[in-house]
Amino acid sequence: MEEAGREKDRAVVVVVEDLGAAAKDAAAASTKPAKRYPLALWMAILGLVMLVGVYIFSLSLKQNGMLFGLMQTNMIEKEREKPCHDPRIPDTEIPYVHYPTPKTYDREECACTGVRFFAILSMQRSGSGWVETLLNSHPNISSNGEIFSVKERRSNITAITKTLDKLYNLDWYSSAAKNECTAAVGLKWMLNQGLMKHHQEIIKYFNRRGVSAIFLLRRNLLQRYVSILANAHDSAMKQLNGTHKAHVHSKDEAEILAQYKPTIDKKMLITELKRSDKLAADAMVSFKNTKHIVLYYEDVVRNRTKLMDVLDFLRMPKRKLSSRHVKIHTKRLRDHIDNWADVNNTLTGTRFESFLNG
Repeated sequence: MEEAGREKDRAVVVVVEDLGAAAKDAAAASTKPAKRYPLALWMAILGLVMLVGVYIFSLSLKQNGMLFGLMQTNMIEKEREKPCHDPRIPDTEIPYVHYPTPKTYDREECACTGVRFFAILSMQRSGSGWVETLLNSHPNISSNGEIFSVKERRSNITAITKTLDKLYNLDWYSSAAKNECTAAVGLKWMLNQGLMKHHQEIIKYFNRRGVSAIFLLRRNLLQRYVSILANAHDSAMKQLNGTHKAHVHSKDEAEILAQYKPTIDKKMLITELKRSDKLAADAMVSFKNTKHIVLYYEDVVRNRTKLMDVLDFLRMPKRKLSSRHVKIHTKRLRDHIDNWADVNNTLTGTRFESFLNG
């Protein structure tokens, strides 16, 4: 019995010793440092991932570009297949030459006369009425005035596109419409007549329909402001035999309207000039990716041949252009402002100081 007890005790000691050795091995294993990859390896993996990403992105761009190019090619091919296609028209110009089929009349022998779509984008009292009459004196151009001065036509983008579709389909009737043989049709569109409010949709429309934009702006915003105030005064007072006229056709009428000299609020002047300047700048930035040309009123006044650039832009044959409009404010700017001293002091030293020399 005693011998059996000793054997049992020896067995227990061996088990305890084995457990102790195992514990020591586990502790030794836990104190060994974890295996780490070198920093250079991680940087190499990250660089490889980035290169793969850039490659996939470039493939996507290439495929999109190829798709856009294919769409343009298909459009050009479709235009070439039309019976009215003129082979003399360069491929780059095909998207801007149209062959409308009006609902209200038949173009008859002029059915295959290509038509260019345009829009004169301007601001009130910037010479747009005068320039439009000059363009309308061309036998092939029809510019249909301020269509969007009527609020219902610009109430939303649906109303706007519906109006434009009617115009560019040659179904818009006005005194300027030349109907059957019109080769360029457009309108005069003020920036504050829904144009900038819906500019994103309108830009898409212009690019989709091939509409060319003609920016007509005024460099001297002070002169423009004087014209706005004088026009507002005549709208209220109706100085010409009880009739308001935004534009006149005789020197006598011009002299009557020029007699009024507005008093300008010097506290609001710079704010107004900044607002007008920003509106014009925003419009040109927004429409920079459309086909467009920029024209300044002052340049046309000094050099009437500037309008030949517009005819070239519209691919119209050059003609002598004429207008019955008579300029109203022809004197020095200081002679058309009642409180000139206040205006001079307000603008001196500002970025608008150069306007004082208009």
